[in-house]
Amino acid sequence: MHRTYSMRQSRAPTASQIENPPPPPSSTKSGRLFGRGNFGHAFRKGTAGAFGPDLAKKLSQLVKMEKNVMRSMELVGRERMEVAQQLSIWGEGCDEDVSDVTDKLGVLIYEIGELEDQFVDRYDQYRVTIKSIRNIEASVQPSRDRKQKITDQIAQLKYKEPNSPRIVVLEQELVRAEAESLVAEAQLSNITREKLKAAFNYQFDAIREHCEKVAIIAGYGKHLLTLIDDTPVTPGETRNAYDGYEASKAIIQDCEDALTNWVSSTAQVSAKLSTRSRTLSQRRKAKGEGVDLASQDPPMKNDRDGWVPAGQHGEYEQEEEEEEEEEEEERPQQTNGEFLRAVLPCAGPYQQLGHKTQGANSEFTTGQHAVAA
Repeated sequence: MHRTYSMRQSRAPTASQIENPPPPPSSTKSGRLFGRGNFGHAFRKGTAGAFGPDLAKKLSQLVKMEKNVMRSMELVGRERMEVAQQLSIWGEGCDEDVSDVTDKLGVLIYEIGELEDQFVDRYDQYRVTIKSIRNIEASVQPSRDRKQKITDQIAQLKYKEPNSPRIVVLEQELVRAEAESLVAEAQLSNITREKLKAAFNYQFDAIREHCEKVAIIAGYGKHLLTLIDDTPVTPGETRNAYDGYEASKAIIQDCEDALTNWVSSTAQVSAKLSTRSRTLSQRRKAKGEGVDLASQDPPMKNDRDGWVPAGQHGEYEQEEEEEEEEEEEERPQQTNGEFLRAVLPCAGPYQQLGHKTQGANSEFTTGQHAVAA
């Protein structure tokens, strides 16, 4: 290929790279144990869910499958570059117009291969972020297992030795395990939502940039095709001399400028919501901020007839007092874990409970006497 017109000569950062700096090279491009064949794909996919905590198995398999996807995309980009070189080699022996155009087309196709290689690096940001969710899930699993183990031990002791003093100790440990589990589950819930949105923002931004740039290259590639004279000739007739060298060079330079100056704010394709989707999205947002009143029924015309004087509300107050008395009678029937949660608020950090272990033991004993009474 003519290196003079190659878009790969200019290594200055593009406007898109200045706006959004490129990530480091993908982790899938090195450290290959099984080479570049499909055996590694099948092995990773088959063994991903066989190891590790149960909570993280499904996401582990997703992470490994995405790694296979990235390896495949890397292979596609590398082979596309080889195709571009072969196209230029083939066109070199053809007529002048075909030789020049195929050479320039090879430059464009080679650039697509480089874009796919860059896309793999940006796609890896998505995979690494999903991987962090998997790590959080794996760290939450031990607290779940500990809580379940203590619960099973308490049930076993109550069945075999109902009066065993170890039941009290285990129930205290269960309270601490539940507090620890609550903190871990809250962290998992928050981080999962945060990382999920960040991960797919990485993926969709990478897809958008890649597709827009490929569309730009495709558009300029079609401009190159217009330089080929495809008018049929009769046997013995000669074609006009080709004079499109400067035009093809200008097309390549225009394409390079368009790719260099592309930024996400100037993207041509935009996703516009329909009126229904926009209304539902706004309603969903309103529900998150307060009470959504849009779906309520309109008021009745004779709404004044439903007014009741304040003096007639006595029966409602009496019913509320009866409900409160019933709740007080039912409170001693709560389970040990629920009673302790009422005595020891678990909203604070787990370390706070750890510093108050002795106080918790005394309060638990007092609570047990209250229950027995």
